Amino acid sequence: MNIKLFLLSIILSFALLLTSCVSVQVKDNTVSTISSEVKKPKNIILLIGDGMGLSQVSTAIYYKDGKPNFERFSTIGLIKTSSASDLVTDSAAGATVFSAGVKTYNGAIGVDKDTIPVPTIIEQLSKRGLATGIISTSSIQHATPASFYAHVKSRRMYEEITEFAPNSGVNFFAGGGLKFFNKRKDGKDLLAEMRAKGYEVIIDQLPKTPSEKHELILLAEDAMPKMSEGRGDFLPNATKLALEKLSKNEKGFFLMVEGSQIDWGGHNNDADYLIKELLDFDKTLGVALDFAKQNGETLVIVTADHETGGYSLSSDGSDYNKIKPSFSTTGHSGTMVPVFSEGPGASSFNGIFESIEIYHKMMALFNK
Repeated sequence: MNIKLFLLSIILSFALLLTSCVSVQVKDNTVSTISSEVKKPKNIILLIGDGMGLSQVSTAIYYKDGKPNFERFSTIGLIKTSSASDLVTDSAAGATVFSAGVKTYNGAIGVDKDTIPVPTIIEQLSKRGLATGIISTSSIQHATPASFYAHVKSRRMYEEITEFAPNSGVNFFAGGGLKFFNKRKDGKDLLAEMRAKGYEVIIDQLPKTPSEKHELILLAEDAMPKMSEGRGDFLPNATKLALEKLSKNEKGFFLMVEGSQIDWGGHNNDADYLIKELLDFDKTLGVALDFAKQNGETLVIVTADHETGGYSLSSDGSDYNKIKPSFSTTGHSGTMVPVFSEGPGASSFNGIFESIEIYHKMMALFNK
């Protein structure tokens, strides 16, 4: 071989090796590395089971009639969930980690530990022309959904949180929280403002087909009903509707779906409540996974902000053939929580890492 050609081949091989991965420096001095060989997704669906630890996930194995959708995931990791202020995080700090990529204090919504607003993934992607959506079985002003579009110092500032909605850039909202738009202490009519910003406001029932406009779907004054109170298939059907709408965007989309009341069942130490909400969430995973399988360009990520209740699937005394759910607290716990992923880029979520990495890994995949 010609010596010049030989040397050129070595140089090219070395250059290829150097460019084989992209590292993203994040704010806690850890590094997210996304291999350039990993196919990057056009779309990401992030499903958050609020308060969902591994025992909650295991519930689907014992109480679902049929194979759980959790078992369809090929990549599983674990995240550490402590906030900047406490060893045990709350949902506000826990969600702000996912939405804005900063560790912050318990109670913070879209702000850092100094109460300075931090741009959310939805705000950043909306500016780039991607479609975005938020779905929740709580009010859309509750800690987890609020953290994706609002910036306030306290999660209890529901009316202030709502004021961020008209200019949020979110194309699709679905959940509860109507009273914070039209029965406010300040007398403002934010439904009128939403309509002026191009939203179709729907307050009676979930539509069968998506609107050409942005959509604000508010089906409860505050939180949505429990599954035991007849909520039905709101969560899976709203997810299906959102996917039909958002997938029309040629640039891609980001959708956050929260199973809020898994957490509330844990706080209440009510196993029946928790189990019904978890199974509803598992059904919703099926909708997301079916879409992603058919679409081929969508990454599905499932995780939790923290575990609630110290939930355990214990044996019923010495009867090892009978499960008896139990709880160790009415609050949250500091246990690590699982991360399930499927689709292009899923391998990036393997292993054990800080919860802050969820945001940075998603952004690294979107930053092609």
